[in-house]
Amino acid sequence: MNTPIQQSQADILNRLYTMKQKQLEQALLQGNSLRSQVLEAEANAIFSAMKSLR
Repeated sequence: MNTPIQQSQADILNRLYTMKQKQLEQALLQGNSLRSQVLEAEANAIFSAMKSLR
């Protein structure tokens, strides 16, 4: 069962992940390969943090 703190952390991470995915999409559209790689790594780290809260 999730505690209120875990739920709050999950909500924050979910918002961060969504924002990072939008940034990644924009970087890909602009053809910015290095930025895309960095954003993808950040999104993966956020996703891993989200999984660890389960």
